[in-house]
Amino acid sequence: MLAYILRRAGQSVFVVLTMAALVFVSVFAIGNPIDILLAPDADQIEREAAIVRLGLDKPMWEQFGVFLWNMLHGDLGRSFVHGSDAVHLILGRLPATLELAIVALVMAALIGVPLGIVAGLNSDSWIGRSVMTGSIIGFSLPNFWFGIMMILFFAVELQWLPSGGRGPTGTLFGLEFSLLNPAGWPNLVMPAMTLAIYKVSLVIRLAYAGTREAMLQDYVRFARAKGLSRSRIVGVHVLKNILIPIVTVLGLELGSMIAFAVVTETVFAWPGMGKLLIDSIARLDRPVIVAYLMIVVGMFALINLIVDILYSVLDPRVRITETAG
Repeated sequence: MLAYILRRAGQSVFVVLTMAALVFVSVFAIGNPIDILLAPDADQIEREAAIVRLGLDKPMWEQFGVFLWNMLHGDLGRSFVHGSDAVHLILGRLPATLELAIVALVMAALIGVPLGIVAGLNSDSWIGRSVMTGSIIGFSLPNFWFGIMMILFFAVELQWLPSGGRGPTGTLFGLEFSLLNPAGWPNLVMPAMTLAIYKVSLVIRLAYAGTREAMLQDYVRFARAKGLSRSRIVGVHVLKNILIPIVTVLGLELGSMIAFAVVTETVFAWPGMGKLLIDSIARLDRPVIVAYLMIVVGMFALINLIVDILYSVLDPRVRITETAG
């Protein structure tokens, strides 16, 4: 088990270093931040002074070397616009994005798994067909459109929920979370549901396919022959087996939710990392863009490592195969 974890950790480090090079080179090629940061009437002396101050006078390979060395020491640069540490700037917005993504992921699991199992057990009935049709609609709906429709219906017409913002929060270890203050829960419902809608459809289809396959297996037939109730068969035998692919996919989807919550945060004015990224791209604030992308890459690598470990716990054959290979 330890050898398996070390091998996966080494692969994660390699991925992060590779992505560091790709991210830095791609962002380096985007425009000239001096043209945005300085006033149009700035003279050449001011421009050259700003270029030297921001370290843009060095060749790209040297800038990357400095960036890589600083990254290994936990420093991803200082924001050109805000003048503060880029990592601290992003981490200040991380709790809001992380909270939104986790709540959306929990929603996706709590809604998608039961619906997928019900559809799998009743695939030939109107219930199963309705659930699967709904999952197709969920795949097809653009996030921004779904969010706007929710605002129009629940915030404007019914006036049940606030249209945007994070609302009142509670504090834990110096970090603010809406979940810690019941008054902030209404602000979380619509953005979380908007972010979760695609994942709900994905989980439904995974649970549906897994349930149909599991119900045909010999261990389920043997359980039936022993006289076990249908609820026990589904809860003990079917659910345990369909959770393996669902845990894998949801673990990876958490990273994508964090990385691509930009649209949802923009629609609902949610003060997370996505809004900061949009503002930084508009101002060509390279350190913040690079720091954001590297934090996201690190999250993906860490989440993938955790998923691999959980996968090996759920299915020991995985680590046995890896060791044999």
